[in-house]
Parts: sequence; C-alpha cells; structure tokens
Amino acid sequence: MSDKPVTQAPPEETIDLGRMVGVLFDHKWLIIFVTGLFAAVGIVHGMLATPIYQSDALVQVERRSTVSPLGDIGNVIGAEGLNTPAELQILQSRMVLGQVVDRLSQDIIIRPVEIPVIGDFVLRRNIPRPPFMEGQPHIWGDESIDVPRFELAEGRRGQQILVERIIDDRYRVLVNGEAVGNGNIGEPAVFLDGDLELTIERFDAAVGGRFQLLRQHRNSAIRSIGGRLQVVEAGGRGSPTGMLRMTMVGPDRQEITRTLDAVAETFLTQNVERQSAQAQQSLEFLEQQAPELREQLVSAEQNLNEYRANLDSVDLSSEAQAAIQRYIELDTRLNELEFQEAELAQRYTPSHPSYQALLRQKRQIEQDRTELNARVNELPAAQQEVVRRTRDVEVTQAIYVNVLNKMQELQVARAGTIGNIRIIDNAVISGQVAPNRAKTTVLATLLGFILAVGGVLLRELLRRGVDSPEQIESAGLPVYATIPLSTAQNKLARRVKRKRRKPAQDIVVGVLAEREPADLALEALRGLRTSLHFAMLEGRNNRLMITGPSPGVGKSFVSINLGAVSAQAGKRVLIVDADLRKGHIHHAFGKKSENGLADFLAGQIPLTEIIQPTGIDNYWVVTRGTAPPNPSELLMQPRFAEAMETLSHQFDLIIVDTPPVLAVTDASVVGKQCDTTLLVARFETNPVREIMAAKRRLESNGLVVQGAILNAMERKASTASGHYGYYFYNYR
Repeated sequence: MSDKPVTQAPPEETIDLGRMVGVLFDHKWLIIFVTGLFAAVGIVHGMLATPIYQSDALVQVERRSTVSPLGDIGNVIGAEGLNTPAELQILQSRMVLGQVVDRLSQDIIIRPVEIPVIGDFVLRRNIPRPPFMEGQPHIWGDESIDVPRFELAEGRRGQQILVERIIDDRYRVLVNGEAVGNGNIGEPAVFLDGDLELTIERFDAAVGGRFQLLRQHRNSAIRSIGGRLQVVEAGGRGSPTGMLRMTMVGPDRQEITRTLDAVAETFLTQNVERQSAQAQQSLEFLEQQAPELREQLVSAEQNLNEYRANLDSVDLSSEAQAAIQRYIELDTRLNELEFQEAELAQRYTPSHPSYQALLRQKRQIEQDRTELNARVNELPAAQQEVVRRTRDVEVTQAIYVNVLNKMQELQVARAGTIGNIRIIDNAVISGQVAPNRAKTTVLATLLGFILAVGGVLLRELLRRGVDSPEQIESAGLPVYATIPLSTAQNKLARRVKRKRRKPAQDIVVGVLAEREPADLALEALRGLRTSLHFAMLEGRNNRLMITGPSPGVGKSFVSINLGAVSAQAGKRVLIVDADLRKGHIHHAFGKKSENGLADFLAGQIPLTEIIQPTGIDNYWVVTRGTAPPNPSELLMQPRFAEAMETLSHQFDLIIVDTPPVLAVTDASVVGKQCDTTLLVARFETNPVREIMAAKRRLESNGLVVQGAILNAMERKASTASGHYGYYFYNYR
C-alpha cells in the first residue's frame, strides 16, 4: 500500500454574499471613481445637449349645422354628429401642412457651422468669438445672418450651400466645397447659371465664418413638420368632445410656436373655405333654376289670362279656391323636396336611409296631389281649367319667390361663413421635454454604479486565486504560514526589463529582515521558522526546498527573509539559488551572479569559492552563476548531490530556491536532495487547482510536499471571514 498522502478534491465553489459585499467594500474607491465619472458625464451631457421644447394649442371641432338654405333637411337626415377622427386626419394632412410650409417658408433651413460637440452650447449661451478662433469657419454666439431671399432650382433642392464671410462686406458661396462666386451684402446676386438667387441683407460674423443654406423638397419639409406634430382628442373619457390638443416639439421655441399657430389657422381657414364652397354650390344651383322658373311663371300667367279672356268671366266656388291653395302647398313642398334631393344626391347614394326618407315624403305628397286632382276633376269643366291654370301661376310664383329668398340667404351665408372650427388656445411653450438634466444625471450615475459594481463582481467571479489558507487546507495541503503583504518590501523591489521583449520582472534589491525587522511579514516568517524547526527534526537532512507553481509568487522573498530570520536566531544559514535560468537572489545582497552554482557544477571553480557572505551574521549565499544552456542536466549530476551533502555538515540550515514547478523540471531534481519541501502560493494569484497540480507534479517524482505558504496576504473586507485577522495584529 502506498504511503503517499491522499489528495482531497477541492470543494465546490459557492457564492458567498458576505464575501461579495466585502469585495465591493475593498473596491469602494474604484466604484466611487467610476460612479462619479459617469455622473460627471451625465452633468456635462445635460449642459451640452440641445434643449427640446414643447408647444401646445387647443382647437374645437363643433357639431356641423345641417340647416341648408335650400330647406330644412334636418328632419329628414337628423343632426350630424361629431366626426372628430376625420377632422384629425385633415389636420395632419399634406393639404394643411403643405400650406403651412408655403406660408412660413419652412422648406428653407439656415444653420450655422457649429463647433463640434460644444457648438450648440456656445450658440445658446451667446459666447463671443475668442481672439484665438479668428479665421475659423465656426459660428459663435454673437454672430448671425439675415437671408430675405433664397431661391434654388428644383433640381438642386436638398443640396447644401455654404456662405462664407469675407472682407469688405462681401461673402463667398461654396457648393460641395468649391467656390462658385462672390456677392455683396445687401445686394441681390445670381449663382450657378441662374439656379441660385440669393440676397443676404445682413452678415454679422468674423471673416471666415460660415452658414449653411438648405432648401428642402416640399414633401421633406411637410414630413419634418408632421413628424414633430402630435394631435390627440382631449377629455371625453370615451365620448367625442371635439377638442383637439396639438403639440409640437423642437429646439427653437419661436419656430415651434409660430408653426403650431400656422397649423391651427390653416386648419380653420380650410374649414371655412369648405363651408363656403358648399354654400357657393347651392347658390349656383339656384341661379340656374331661377331663369327657368321665371319663364314658367310668365307662361302660366299668359295662359290664365288668355283663358279668362276667352270665357269673359268664370266664378270659382269655395271648393275650387280651397283646391288651389292646397295645390300651392303641395307643389311648393314638393319643389323644396326636389331641391333637397339635389343636395342629398351630392352627399349620399339613393340607398342611404336619409335619401330613402326624403323619397318617402315625395311619394306621400304625390299621392296627396293625385287625390286632389281626382276631387278637382269632379268640378265643372270650366272651373277645372281655371283651377289648373290658376294653380300653375300661384305655385310657380310661390316657388320663384322662395328661390329668390334662398339666393339672398345663400349670399349672406357665404359672406358670413365661420365654419365649425374654433381656435380655443393659441400656441404657447408648455415646457422643456429634453434633456431632463436631473433624470440624465441620475441615470448616468446609476449606470456608472451598476457597471462598476458589475465589473468588480465579474472580476471576482472570474478570479480563481486563493484568498484564504482554508481553501488550500480543504484541498489536503497544510498551510505552514500566511505572510501579509509588505508595503516595505515593495520599496525594496526594482523592476528590471528583460531581454527579447519579454515582460519586466520584479527583483529584490534588499533584505527586509535587515531593513524593517518589525514588519508584519517578518513576524509571520518567524512563526514559519518555529514551525519548520519542529517539522525538520524528523527529517533526514537540514535542507529545505522552497518552490512555487508559477513565477512571481514571491518564493525568493520568502527564501531570503526566512534565511535572514533563521540566521538572526543564531543558526548558520546558507541560501542556494538553484534557479539557474532566471535566479536573482544575488541582487538582494548586492552580489553578482558569476562564480555561483552553475559554474561549480560545470567544474570551473571549487565548492569553497561559491559560498559568499551576505553581510548578515551567520548568513551565506550561493548565487546561480553564469546561466548555462542545460540547467536541468547540471542539477542531475552527482556533483550537485555531493555538494549538498558537504554543505549540510557546514551549516545548520540550507534553503534552496528553485524555479516554478509547473514551468520546468528543475524543482523535481533539486527536491530529491532536500528532505523538506514547501510550496509558495500568492494571494489571489494562484488557483487551488494550480497549487494542487504543482503538488501532484512533485509527488509523481517521488517527493513529499510538507505544506504550503500563502504569501502577500492582503487585509480586505472580502476576506474578513475570521481567517486573517490575527495575521495583522502587531505587538510591541
């Protein structure tokens, strides 16, 4: 049965909320900085962003009157209800908006050439042009232009025209970056072979200042207004009210107010014109009927007079006179219904209920007239003829007089048409809708906070380095010491640039135990010295190998200072730099790497010449020597084992610093000459799996790893679960 220790599998990682809170506390300054940065960006954005204002107006669509000058047809078709959706569509139609574009010349856009990013802010604040910006094309807050005439050929619509101020009250016109001519301020000018007619009345700008002139296509200008115009029915709660609230947004308060007023006035005007056009159509119809009725009246009077003259005289009975009056009533009513039918025919089809109701009234009157004719036929022949001819005269005269009255009424109605649209509230600025500076700042701050917290937590979740000795011990490897991060040690480290464009390397240029003997890291190393004293009593030799899974874990720092505190305890200590490739222990003692271990193994110098004093009592060092091409082969020679055996008799403790286990095999070779082996892992750098992989690598070569050292432990809230606190206590 193998006597190798059983390696336990690392426990499954879980999310510790307390740890997450601690991580956030550890990175509080980063979170505060990022949050503050985003808040500042939000404030700056709120200051630089172009304000967008909203203007609103209110119009009323009244119930359309159904009383026609041709007759009251309200009893036939009933009162017309509100058709608000139709009026709403008319209000937003190209017919109305197109008239607004023509009325306000909304297809002409004049824009200054602004400074990037801050240009609008400069114009809004009326910041004058500084002296160092003379000659630049950008327009500043105290500069403006007045263009009363700007005509551009249809084929060039949508093309930007630049006008640039030049000296002597003149300006230059540029198209596509090329100058096409110059003009005088205050005088009409023609460019582009007559395609461009331009008059600039005033050009208050420094020499070099530019404005952009753009004449849009009419449909583009209409879409621009329609995109900013919103119309909704106000109130009602489900029932039509006819109150339409119009809103428009834009950066120019005067422009949106003026445009919204123009939309309301144009809507009112077209409604009045539409109502007036209906009266005009009715008037034209009556004007066509009047001459015909006059001729019919003259003919009827002649017929009646001729008949009376032929018969000398005919007395009408009361029954005949009553029949004549009844004829007048029925024919007059029938004639009015025919006029109403002509009006309804313009609005409805014969199948419409209103049209059918009118036809039923006509049939009833015609039926009454037929019955009246039957009664008249019972009278004497002479009276029958007189009744008929008198009826024709009286009825035609009544209808003719009625038509003349209707014509006068229509003329008055046409002149006084007011429509069924009324402007209740003219356009006013109701407020600023964007940017909401407070909201923008709050959202930017929240976004910065979320990103900062998310970044910190994501980094923590992705980080796999150990942050507590319990993580290593739970994997089956005892932790001999936890060494706090030493700020004083950072002052003793020097960054050396390596050759062949490789990353820079931190090297130790002093011994912390000599410079700062009261440092907390040294207190932890003294505890490690005590633990090793008892652990090595059962060992076969006094040799200790210190290695690590990867570079940069601080194994050289641990080796150097562990040797120093052991020497200070009265032991004769030798530290051997067995990293023949990149060892740099010699820098800590101010030595050179020559005449070291590699030179001895190569047979160039004897063993006694590679042992050098460190300047600390009871402390000697063997440097790595000249870097050889075959370090592993040199360490495998019997010469190395013999040297280690000889040195064991001369010193109380030999500490051997080796290359990383997972990088090269040197540590496995050196470890066979050392009875005690310790792995150094760095706080939040080496994952547990990496540490255990290094342990398995050594064990596969027959070595036993006694324990681990957790180096550079930092005092963090995220690790304040009880395992670190006592490492940072100091007692003096």
